[in-house]
Amino acid sequence: MGASTSPNIVNVTSMHGTTVGFALSTTVTTDLITVSANKILRLTALRATNVDGTADATVTVGIVFADADPNGITDFDVTSINPLLLAKTINVPAGSALDLIDRGAIYLRAGDVLEGGASAAGDIQLAVSYEVLDDA
Repeated sequence: MGASTSPNIVNVTSMHGTTVGFALSTTVTTDLITVSANKILRLTALRATNVDGTADATVTVGIVFADADPNGITDFDVTSINPLLLAKTINVPAGSALDLIDRGAIYLRAGDVLEGGASAAGDIQLAVSYEVLDDA
């Protein structure tokens, strides 16, 4: 992979946004989204909602990087933080929601994987809003 498989966002010819949802299992390494070749995914929102009316549950969400290409940054090593945890066993009270991305965005490159899970199967629904950027 590497920088050659990721679009130059200065030359983006299309950007499509959407929101998808997942009922999380207890396997915290479940693949949720894998970024396609020659694409960049811009995560704009992650919201964990506890749909259980009585019991709290925890949520874990991370990014598994496809490669360690730093795009010109020195002293860069993703192998020491792979997966990069965006949230680790964060408590979501029964019947409530928690925004895991509050402001800004997180970029995923071609081959990167968003993964996640919960402490109780089906108790946490994860809403993921994102934009797919392409320079083709």
